Parts: sequence; C-alpha cells; structure tokens
Amino acid sequence: MTFHKSDINDSNPQLCDLICARIAGTPQQRITFAEYMDLALYHPQYGYYNRDRPSIGKQGDFITSSDWGPDFAEVLAEQFVEMWELLDRPQNFTAVEMGAGRGIFAQNLLQYLQQQHPDLFKTLTYIIIEISPILQAEQQKILGEFQSIKWCNWDEIVDNSIVGCFFSNELVDAFPVHQFILEQGKVTEIHITTEIQKNQQNKINFVEVVGEVSTPKITEYFELLGVDLSANVYEDGYRSEVNLAALDWMSRVGKKLQQGYLLTIDYGYPAHRYYNPRRREGTLQCYYRHRYHNNPYINVGRQDLTAHVNFTALEKYGELCGLDVLGFTQQALFLMALGLGDRIAALSTNVSDVATLLRRREALHKLIDPMGLGGFGVLLQSKGLKEKAKILKGLMVPD
Repeated sequence: MTFHKSDINDSNPQLCDLICARIAGTPQQRITFAEYMDLALYHPQYGYYNRDRPSIGKQGDFITSSDWGPDFAEVLAEQFVEMWELLDRPQNFTAVEMGAGRGIFAQNLLQYLQQQHPDLFKTLTYIIIEISPILQAEQQKILGEFQSIKWCNWDEIVDNSIVGCFFSNELVDAFPVHQFILEQGKVTEIHITTEIQKNQQNKINFVEVVGEVSTPKITEYFELLGVDLSANVYEDGYRSEVNLAALDWMSRVGKKLQQGYLLTIDYGYPAHRYYNPRRREGTLQCYYRHRYHNNPYINVGRQDLTAHVNFTALEKYGELCGLDVLGFTQQALFLMALGLGDRIAALSTNVSDVATLLRRREALHKLIDPMGLGGFGVLLQSKGLKEKAKILKGLMVPD
C-alpha cells in the first residue's frame, strides 16, 4: 500500500531525510513501522515530542483530561490518598508519573494535596519520567515551586525501591507499534521503504512493503493473549498493531515497584475487541491540529501517531512481571466513584455566575462523556499488597 502526497503535507524535511538514510543503511532497504514511528515521534532533534511548538492542549494537536481544569487531578488525588492510607501511611510515599505532558496534572495534584491533605504532601516524593527534553523544560518551569519533585530516567530508580504508585495518562497509546497484515492466513509484518516519484521532481515517498515478522516476540504476543489469527474468521488483508514497547514498559515498572500500585489510563480495548475480525484496519490514528486521519506518512514529525491500548496484554504480561490485576473500568465510572458526581451536583450551589457555571459543567462532563474521555480504560494493578489494600474506592461502581 502506498500513501500518496496530501495537499497539507507539513513534514519536517530534516527528519524525512534522516528516515530515508536509516532505510538506505539497512541490508533490505526497509525498517519496521515501529522503527519509523519511533523516529517520527521521539527523534531527539526532530521528533514530534521534541519540537518547540506545543503538541498538547488547545493550541496543539490534542487535548487530555488535565486540559479541562484541575478536577481530574484533584479527584485522582483522593485515590492517591486512599492508596497511601491502605499502605499504612508510609513515611516516604512515592508517586511516579510517566509522561507528564506539560506538567499541568502534577501542578494541580500537588497544589491540591498541599492544601487538602498536608500529611500526605509532607511524606510525598513526586518523580517524573519524561524522555522529551522540550516537555521536561516546560514541566520544570511550572513545577519549580515544589521541593518534593524530581526528574529521573528509569536507570536512576533503584530496582524494588518504590513504595507508592506509578501513574500514566495517555502514555501507552504513543508507544511505537509493529503493524502486521494477514496474507493467506499467515501473519506478515508491514515494513517501510522509499520510492521515487519521477513525475514530481524525483520526490521520495514512504511506501509500505510486506515481509516476514521482524521478531519472534510478535508470535509470542498472540500466544500470550490466546488469539488465533489463523482462524477462518480473519480475512486476508486484516491488519492491526502489536505494542511490544508496552510489554517492555510493564517489565520496568514491575522491577522498580516494591509495594503499591500501577494506574494506567488510556483509550483502548480488551484483546477480544481489539482483534475483532471486523476491526480489519487496526486502530492507528494520526492527530494534526485537532483533526485525525489515517496517513502516518505525511506531516512527518509534526503530527501525533497513536494506537489504541490492548489492556488484556497489559494485564497478562503484568502478571508475568509480578503485578496483580485489581480491576479494569472506564474513566467515567472511576471518577464518579471518587467523587466527581458530588462536584457536579455542588456546582449550582457553589458557582453563582451563569457563564462560569456553564463552563465548569461542560469541563466536568467532558471527563465522563462515554463517547470521549469518559470511555477511556482505567487499569489498576498492584504488587506486594495485603488483601485490605486491594479494595480501592475508584473501582467501586457508584450508586
């Protein structure tokens, strides 16, 4: 399949040249889609998440829950408080946010804990793991007032040292994914090469080619899930994604966490829905200036590339890494169980200005809209807990 030039191709030419050079330097003149996506998003100079123009928020390409006001962080703060209490109030409770965006969530959460739960705030160490130097600089600018916060890479966190909670919001969907396609009942992998369009002044296009899978881990992935793609319910041409990077990430968390929780919020499905035979084009999406499309070969380095999260893979591989599944729910139910419904009910009493009331109500309802953020998956896993610490308020179905 070849994706042709778009009328709004805003690609970074230096990044395109670099990707072409990477392809030309390989024995078979091709790279996996995962390699391509990794360069497009994370190249240290030209990748999407390392550019000066903001990618997140109303001025960027997409909006997260934190962009609708402080409520998302404040409600989740109540979950962190419960976790701290269930762990018998350790003297050093550590929250590790992985992929902190612009730092808005951390700012709102820390301010709320400082004001409403000073006992936890005094014991809290807040670690951010952020691979983008651009985003890290922005985070440090707005979070400089907090003494309890620090930035680390994975190697700087000692194995089996964290007592507390690892947390991410819309992180796993941005991990580079392998793409596969079924040909005559066999799983083959989609690779990226180049072609020259001579009728367009020798313009180079990125082109998809099909070949053998690049690693046996792809086969092992489906064995772990119990998904049989050779079954006759899958037609030739069926394509989707495999997120091996998510498994590596899960392994890292399992090694660093001594006792506590892993909270993952993202959009995605369990495996039986992810690999539904009718979802034959996969879940990969591109976000560019608040619009989405399915062509990852334009706007290279200047658009976001994402794939939905396979939560079953996180659950099953997490168990192999020592992480128990506490529960899986939707963001709307999770936030309502933690008190968001009470905030909505109190609006008419606490807010007198009609315009402000309507804005606040819209923001709160955005967080629980089942067709949007409210439909996101929330996965809670744990390690080293007593039975009483495995019952969390956020997993209780609200009345």
